[in-house]
Amino acid sequence: MTMLTSLFTPSPLLTTATSTSSSAATSQQPPSAAQSANVRFPAPRPLTTTLAAAAAAGILLLSPAAPLHAEAEFKTYYGTAASAANYGGYGGNASKKDAAEYVYDVPEGWKERLVSKVEKGTNGTDSEFFNPRKRSEREYLTFLSGFRKLAPVGAVLDNLALSDVGLQDQISSADDVTSAERKGEDGQVYYEYEVAGAGAHSLISVTCARNKLYAHFVTAPNPEWGRDEAVLRRLHQSFKTVDFSGQD
Repeated sequence: MTMLTSLFTPSPLLTTATSTSSSAATSQQPPSAAQSANVRFPAPRPLTTTLAAAAAAGILLLSPAAPLHAEAEFKTYYGTAASAANYGGYGGNASKKDAAEYVYDVPEGWKERLVSKVEKGTNGTDSEFFNPRKRSEREYLTFLSGFRKLAPVGAVLDNLALSDVGLQDQISSADDVTSAERKGEDGQVYYEYEVAGAGAHSLISVTCARNKLYAHFVTAPNPEWGRDEAVLRRLHQSFKTVDFSGQD
């Protein structure tokens, strides 16, 4: 008897629904919106759908935001520092690799400016690249023959400025000029200068090898410097003299 009673005893959920229906029939009033909401249960969602949604939400929360700018790509420039008499223009870097005396990185997309024989013979400019979006954001190298070793660090910068009017103006109006000395992995000594001017910023690296003085310049107007500082510093640090024959 006890078992029969338990089988026909309504569950709490059915009791609640029955009690609500009874009350509604007695009062003969339609159920309110709140009452209707209490007895409407959403259909259960499949477990696989729930897990997929949770996983997707987790991926969105944990995934880092996409960078605003992709990391710049670079190529290596091989410079020969040939004299004006042997200067034959630029026909691509591949043919120069075996005869290269120096290298530096160049951002992909930068353009090479062809240096004339006259310019090469007068101020020693050997190579130059520029950002096509802003031509005054550039990288170039000059060299002079007849130098066995570096002069004192201050004298070198002053002498470079004598043949570069733009550098003269930048130094004269500079808010700050700093200098340092570093050694490459092969023991080569480099003087490094940073000139923070009123309108532009320059990084300069100077060294002597093969009886030549090499000066590598990276310069940009201040707005471009603020935007591209990390890339410009990489260009500056990439410069070095090389000798693939094993003799420097």
